[in-house]
Amino acid sequence: MKNDLTEGKITGTLVKLAMPIMATSIVQMAYNMTDLIWLGRLGSKAVAAVGTAGFFTWFGFAFILISKVGAEISVSQSLGRKNLIDAREYARNALYLVLFFAVFWMTVLLIFNREFIGFFQISEASVNEMACTYLSIVALGIVFSFLTMVFTGIYNGCGDSRTPFYITTAALLLNIVLDPLLIFGIGPFPVMGVSGAAISTVLAQGISTLVFLLLFLTNRSPFPDFHFLKRPRFSYIKRVFQLGLPVALESAGFTIFSIFLARIISRWGALPIAVQRIGAQIEAISWMSASGFATALSAIVGQNFGARQWARIWHSYFSALKIVMLIGAISTFLFLVFPKQIFSLFLPEKEAVIQGAVYLRILGVSQIFMCIEIISAGGFKGMGRTIPPTIISLSLTGLRIPLALLLSSYPLFGLNGVWWSMSITSIFKGLILVTWFLLFLHSHPCIVSSLDDIPRLLAWNSRYLRDKRSFSGKC
Repeated sequence: MKNDLTEGKITGTLVKLAMPIMATSIVQMAYNMTDLIWLGRLGSKAVAAVGTAGFFTWFGFAFILISKVGAEISVSQSLGRKNLIDAREYARNALYLVLFFAVFWMTVLLIFNREFIGFFQISEASVNEMACTYLSIVALGIVFSFLTMVFTGIYNGCGDSRTPFYITTAALLLNIVLDPLLIFGIGPFPVMGVSGAAISTVLAQGISTLVFLLLFLTNRSPFPDFHFLKRPRFSYIKRVFQLGLPVALESAGFTIFSIFLARIISRWGALPIAVQRIGAQIEAISWMSASGFATALSAIVGQNFGARQWARIWHSYFSALKIVMLIGAISTFLFLVFPKQIFSLFLPEKEAVIQGAVYLRILGVSQIFMCIEIISAGGFKGMGRTIPPTIISLSLTGLRIPLALLLSSYPLFGLNGVWWSMSITSIFKGLILVTWFLLFLHSHPCIVSSLDDIPRLLAWNSRYLRDKRSFSGKC
């Protein structure tokens, strides 16, 4: 096993595993952020075009999650049971599954890109044309981004979060170098604008995919005797699909609701779309940080669930919860105190900075609750219970549409009503999901039989903290 997460100090293991995952997630997000930073120098229309196209690459993330989450959970639980053969087969068949989804979504985007962009009814023809161009180029490289994410999930499930971090960081550095060269036509390169941003992203992701493939074809693979060309085993594909589907539906629903919100926002022109796109990327720093700890928690819970180590599950969750609440508090402070300074780094236009500062202040109110929601979802996923986070996310994210229409109809709110609909629903998602997860833990027969037994549970957990070596906490 690459890294046994059923032993050792929990908080130290959690942080050690989470930091590379968190950094990897931020690096993956930084592909788009790097594009937006450079395109911001071309103006808000270029940013709006890439932001509009980005919704459909974002929707494709749902297909990735079916294989990525399914691989993370199935691999970690198999390793917790010390079953290396099952872990290898889950990993191999997850790659087959995501390759099928990549080819499918690439074909859809290439055929229907103009219809997708036309849905937003943006009046500026130049924005629509740039968005279609960007989406078409990125679609050609979707296979690379899909495979890279699933390779990352496999390594995470093995408890090795450093390898994907090194690979994605190297690819990001390549993207950072290529972006200004291709966007502005520096040196021998022609001026390509948004096309240059798309090409640099595809090239960087292609390199990272190639490195992952080379590792799996050599003795650096996390599994011995890993063969890509063996025929698929549908029993493993079915299990991966079942584990990842609820999370994928959650992501797809979130994207669809965001698309409808963007259409509401477009009534105020292209500038608010650019503001929302950049604001979401800034907010994603705290979201990705919490997600890093959630993925680490999922891997730890997954292996300990397979090993029936219930005390470690309990303690891991509360250790992670305290850390992400601190992340949320720091984000809230920065968004409320320094919104203009932060937003101006991406889009220096005066009106954009004013609107962006309002966006960050409103979303800053809900950062702690968003982090609580993410870490609770990670706990559920580690135990293979992916449906509860999906129910909460889809129902309350869907509520944003009528709430945005209602609040924005009042002159007191206007466009800000859309931002408030996002922040309010994030608060409720965090509160409901953490309550659900705690009730789930309390109801498990290996942990506590009823709420009246909570004192016994706390004493049991204290005993575990005093002497982790002699107390297994097994069911």
